[in-house]
Amino acid sequence: MNKATLDSRIDQGAGRVPADLVLRGGRVLDLVTGETLSGDVAICGDTIVGTCGSYDGRQVMDVSDRILAPGFIDTHLHIESSLVTPFEFDRCVTPRGVTTAICDPHEIANVAGMDGIRYFLEAATHTVMDLFVQLSSCVPSTRMETAGAELLADDLTPYRDHPRVIGLAEFMNYPGVIHKDPQVMDKLEAFRDRHIDGHAPLVRGTDLNAYLAAGIRTDHETTTAAEAIEKLQKGMRILIREGSVSKDLAALAPIITERNSPYIAFCTDDRNPLDIAEEGHLDHMIRTAIKMGAEPLAVYRTASFSAAEAFGLKDRGLIAPGKRADIVVLDSLESCRAQNVICGGVVVDDDVFARVRTIPPVARQSVRAPEVTARSFRTAGNQTKTPVIGIEPGKIITQHLEFDIEPERGDKRADPSRDIIKIAIVERHGKNGNIATGFVQGFGLKSGAIASTVCHDHHNIAVVGIDPDDIAVATNRLSQIEGGFVVADGGEIKAELALPIAGLMSLKSFEDVHKDLIALRAAAKELGVVLDEPFLQLAFLALPVIPHLKITDHGMVDVDRFEVIA
Repeated sequence: MNKATLDSRIDQGAGRVPADLVLRGGRVLDLVTGETLSGDVAICGDTIVGTCGSYDGRQVMDVSDRILAPGFIDTHLHIESSLVTPFEFDRCVTPRGVTTAICDPHEIANVAGMDGIRYFLEAATHTVMDLFVQLSSCVPSTRMETAGAELLADDLTPYRDHPRVIGLAEFMNYPGVIHKDPQVMDKLEAFRDRHIDGHAPLVRGTDLNAYLAAGIRTDHETTTAAEAIEKLQKGMRILIREGSVSKDLAALAPIITERNSPYIAFCTDDRNPLDIAEEGHLDHMIRTAIKMGAEPLAVYRTASFSAAEAFGLKDRGLIAPGKRADIVVLDSLESCRAQNVICGGVVVDDDVFARVRTIPPVARQSVRAPEVTARSFRTAGNQTKTPVIGIEPGKIITQHLEFDIEPERGDKRADPSRDIIKIAIVERHGKNGNIATGFVQGFGLKSGAIASTVCHDHHNIAVVGIDPDDIAVATNRLSQIEGGFVVADGGEIKAELALPIAGLMSLKSFEDVHKDLIALRAAAKELGVVLDEPFLQLAFLALPVIPHLKITDHGMVDVDRFEVIA
């Protein structure tokens, strides 16, 4: 900030000269006292310079009978999981009041390494929303999978002081922290004086103490109120998550109180355009939490001020002089419907997005999987006792089940009568061609196959199905379209969405992706699928840092023992 800017802020705040923008007639939600304050809001450039007064403005916006709340902050998400570019994501959620997002690009980093992170760092300089990029700490998440890249501490440290970087993204390898894995220790040491995000599902007691002693500050994997309270009591900030698969808001709504709210924030983690269009984003979380009985002051504090404080963003989170002009104009606190959004002093509209300079995509032609046949998915073994992944709808935690599956001619087959279907992971980075098979219960699939290259976090091909021929057809189609989602049945492709950017993101608008997802969901339902979000649910079945049973290209993984099942 130069002297001329400082002079303008002081003069406009004092009312000596007209403000650049004045919001007139609304009531300001004060997240410190909980009061709603009358008076104009004066904005100079990107900064609020006046409240609770009367101001003249070069531009005046009439917000009579509206509530003004600070812009919402999504504290942890993977934009790749929105299936669109950062620019389309921006256009999708900023009009809903999300003025700041803190993303971890570890999805694209697991495919393309530092090229993927650099893509997001550059994109963050052009978006309308204020986008921050956490440096991905776990690429790959463990040694029990084949990823497209590996990032060590030396790869990350040159970017630790980048203006778009807050710190180190979610430390998924919590056993590596607790047991002092050398590469984990290198990263913790390199970022010891910076923010480090956590990822600690079901980590309690002395293990939690050790994890926090490493300097980790947040957790978005908390799924029960009791777990959240223990973490809060130990100084860990809880990021309450409501994504397309992981839905923790209902379980954690009781902890959203005025007393706890300074140490709580909201995040979406993984939310696709289908759910954003039909339900919303952070606005959906806010109105849902209030409907569940949470105090509105605590909810809105969680959505902005507490989030800003958690990540050291001292310039935002309140509508107050000297703060960044991120403001959501609402019809009411309860409905949380954004009528207007001001982001960094800019009134958000279609023209603003039209002026954004986009950048070329990266990581094209990234799907280099072997061509497969039905025989590629045989599950050998003489023992009938078979581990089966048990899906818990609305959660990414899975059950470790065991069923008797009789081998037939050297192959264990799907049994739709018990809702036991085959799952396979096919290595697609062109490194080893691994194919691992197993079984999962909970999809409800009666025929056909569903396949995806969105497969956390290594993003190999994940496929579930009944008939091995359909499994092969769906898998091979993903290579042809540079990755994405595919539904196959009877040897034919019934629906698909191409995601040619790293096999994760579309080149289309979010509106077009929304339409394609509707068709995909309908095609999956026709095959008997009972899950609301089968594609992202499938993606999380390959994440070996979430209890209890998962699968990677190395085989079935007992997450509690942190080992591949022999």
